[in-house]
Amino acid sequence: MTNKPTVISRRGVLRAFAATALVAAPTYSNAAGFLRGAGDIRRLKMYSRRTGESLDVIYWIEGDYIKDALTEVNWFMRDWRRDRSRAIDTRTVDIIAATQQLLNTSTPFLMLSGYRTPETNALLRKRSRGVAKNSLHMKGQAVDLRMQGKSVRQVATAAASCAAGGVGRYSRSNFVHLDCGEKRLWGR
Repeated sequence: MTNKPTVISRRGVLRAFAATALVAAPTYSNAAGFLRGAGDIRRLKMYSRRTGESLDVIYWIEGDYIKDALTEVNWFMRDWRRDRSRAIDTRTVDIIAATQQLLNTSTPFLMLSGYRTPETNALLRKRSRGVAKNSLHMKGQAVDLRMQGKSVRQVATAAASCAAGGVGRYSRSNFVHLDCGEKRLWGR
């Protein structure tokens, strides 16, 4: 498998950093700064093979989150094994949207795992030692995803540019973990 160079343009990164410097609100994650100047809208595009569902929603307009859109995001990112949802932290939603914008593509993310019930998390821990006992997935603060046409490295590099939470590279399993927890990087 060959690693393709990251396709984040220098101009795009500079524009994103300039936007972050211009507007910094303590109630938003750092990722929100990357979304400024985008017509004051924030959009999320994902799909799930597990449920067969797609999501293409504008969830924020001119400084306000759209309640109905966030409800749609919460349901889309539900624990499909238990068919239960919970409020997804808007900081995580912002990190996903900022990462997608930095990748400069209209391709949706493939979501592998969003919210997990404690029962699902325990089940996954039995199957893999890589699942955290107190996973942020159980708090609605984490997502595992991949994007067709983008390498794990490309997605992780874009997410890490947001400097807004945890970014884990799982190259062997072909996915990236994003969360709104403490800023940290791990994986290969």
